[in-house]
Amino acid sequence: QVQLVESGGGLVQAGGSLRLSCAASGRTFSSRTMGWFRQAPGKEREFVAAITWTGENPNYTDSVKGRFTISRDNAKNTVYLQMNSLKPEDTAVYYCAANRYSYSDYDRTARYEYDYWGQGTQVTVSS
Repeated sequence: QVQLVESGGGLVQAGGSLRLSCAASGRTFSSRTMGWFRQAPGKEREFVAAITWTGENPNYTDSVKGRFTISRDNAKNTVYLQMNSLKPEDTAVYYCAANRYSYSDYDRTARYEYDYWGQGTQVTVSS
């Protein structure tokens, strides 16, 4: 089992930055692909970024490439999402998620690959 708690959300002006953190409990964090998703009001939850258990080969949805960076610290059981040059369209609740299997990297952009979710943290970007 993996329990996840996000933090770091808030209100920021367009062009600003935020760093989200996701603290995980459980012994298997370091063996799981981790992802960040977001859900805006009235929209489906969408993939934002993911990173394998080794921290290699991160990937991003096109709309955040070059602005967001995902990273992890397995010693601290934490995954991060650094968000720069924020835009109003980035406004959403952001969720971190842990892959349903250890050492799995089948389709990290798919919600069904993740069985463990945090409660979410609100990010609001004003124009």
